[in-house]
Amino acid sequence: MLSRIVDTVMCIPVLISALVVLQALGSSVPVLIFTIALLDSTRVFRLARVVAQGISVLEYAETARLRGESMGWLITREILPNALPPLIAEFGMRFCFTFLFVAGLSFLGLGIQPPFADWGGMVKDNQQAILYGLYAPLFPAAAIALLTIGVNLVVDWLLNSGNATQGADR
Repeated sequence: MLSRIVDTVMCIPVLISALVVLQALGSSVPVLIFTIALLDSTRVFRLARVVAQGISVLEYAETARLRGESMGWLITREILPNALPPLIAEFGMRFCFTFLFVAGLSFLGLGIQPPFADWGGMVKDNQQAILYGLYAPLFPAAAIALLTIGVNLVVDWLLNSGNATQGADR
């Protein structure tokens, strides 16, 4: 039943859903956080479900089930440790998508509102400077790009260091 609810939420494009919710409820920070959390949780739910279903039919999970292990033990000892790498990779991508999404909403005027600062709002405020040969809007845009690349590099390092550790244990 939960999968059908998630499918229903996912059938509406993310930007349109966010624009409707933020226009109806206002663009305060708590509403923005709730909207993005709801929209992104659907994608994480589907990935976690598919990964867990794939792991639960593998031999070691079946062996633990045949040994009589409880469902909690099976989840915490067999499924979760093997599902972490794809979920960590998804976290890195979701963080970057969310950050870019908030910057895009701020550029459109529906994201973080003044007096709070946001890089998308800074690009919007300085967009006319490009016509005069000024580089002011390029600095927040470069900061967005650097943060996105940096988060992806950290996630990649985490995933590779975990594989190196697992290889040393064997």
